[in-house]
Amino acid sequence: LVFRFAAVDRPLCCTFVCFRPWFKPHPTSNKYTAAAAPKNKLTQNHRHRDRAPMSKRTAKQSAAAKRGKEKAPAVPASDEDMLAIRGIRKEMDKSKADPTLEELGVKDITEVAEMEDEEVRTTIERVMVSIALSILQGDGFEYHIPSRDKANQHYIAELDRIVLRNVMKTRVFASMASVRKTAIMTRVLELIHQVVGKGIHITKRDLFYTDVKLFENQKQSDGVLDDVACMVGCTRTSLNVVASDKGIVIGRVTFEEDGDFIDCTRMGVGGKAIPSLVNKINNIKGDAEFILLVEKDAAFMRLAEDRFYNQYPCVIITGKGQPDVATRLFLKKVRTALKIPVLGLFDSDPHGLKILSVYMSSSQNMSYDSSSLTTSDIKWLGVRPTDLQKYKIPAQCRLPMSDDDILVGERLLQEDFILKNPAWVEELKLMIRTKEKAEIQALSNFGFQYLTQVYLPQKIKAGDWI
Repeated sequence: LVFRFAAVDRPLCCTFVCFRPWFKPHPTSNKYTAAAAPKNKLTQNHRHRDRAPMSKRTAKQSAAAKRGKEKAPAVPASDEDMLAIRGIRKEMDKSKADPTLEELGVKDITEVAEMEDEEVRTTIERVMVSIALSILQGDGFEYHIPSRDKANQHYIAELDRIVLRNVMKTRVFASMASVRKTAIMTRVLELIHQVVGKGIHITKRDLFYTDVKLFENQKQSDGVLDDVACMVGCTRTSLNVVASDKGIVIGRVTFEEDGDFIDCTRMGVGGKAIPSLVNKINNIKGDAEFILLVEKDAAFMRLAEDRFYNQYPCVIITGKGQPDVATRLFLKKVRTALKIPVLGLFDSDPHGLKILSVYMSSSQNMSYDSSSLTTSDIKWLGVRPTDLQKYKIPAQCRLPMSDDDILVGERLLQEDFILKNPAWVEELKLMIRTKEKAEIQALSNFGFQYLTQVYLPQKIKAGDWI
């Protein structure tokens, strides 16, 4: 092969000649074969130049594959590391089942239950027949629905969850104040009747787009959807209207989803999307010893990529911020099936603590279904305000709390589910006093794998949760 390099500013050409027999000659030839060819530096360089150029993406993938081969397998946690976790599991085994509302003597509470499609359809038809009779009698029509106002929320300490008092309100079609809401509710009832009659499921977005001019925005249709569930007496999922998939799970758990076997240790680094139809999940099994509930998907990605569940046998779940109904249902279902504790990893700010409280005690909007949506006794593992000093998180990694953050924190200090736990109160007071907050990613200041290699192992071994 001949390589010729010409200088730009001079009429001088330099010619280099290199002969490289990269083919095997005919057997009768006396030439040496490629295997016997001398491997000097020049011929090696030529051999690489003869190949097609590698794209940047392929080069990165090759480098990543090489690093993956060189990565040492995760060392499983020792019995000493898991001692505190197993202590909680023993306490759970000894604890009694939560009492019912009847056993606690709590009355006049609105609670809903799972219903089959036929039962939902029949209930809606019964409501519409009564409305038709009222109109024929010349009385117009109105809906009587449970009020979901904040004043009707009631916290039950023994169950550690919020319930809805049985206080009714009326929506009258003939009133200017409620005519629009009444029209929206009638339309939503009509659409749900169609959906359950066909035995299909739709998303909340689908529902909104059936009558955009009437609903105006999705908050209107979403709010009325909860009112319909309260009035019918069923869970929102029984209405066959669901939200799009949001939550993710990965780790030591297997289950069947509508007949398909799912192994959450074989879902790559992205994890398995938690399906909207959680009622189609059954036969949950696994050797996990705890559930790690993570607020954000950024921390989830780090845990998944480092295969944290191989070192510490666990199930990792995230709702990507404010959790949807499916994630909350799935968390409770896994915890009940495996009978293991739940540790919460959330940002050290009032909003992170508020999201954690939604998993534990329910949101006010869906307090009517708190029995199936809440998972009690979640341990607050971190990141807590005391961790900022304990782990010497630098000032540049901390953020000043906004006025809204402080307001949310002060309101949380007035909530019964916070006041029940003195350790939570002290942490929240420290947060408000210092006016500092920090995200989970602040730990990356010490290294991108500090979370999985130092922070969590130390916390779990010491049993440092509240």
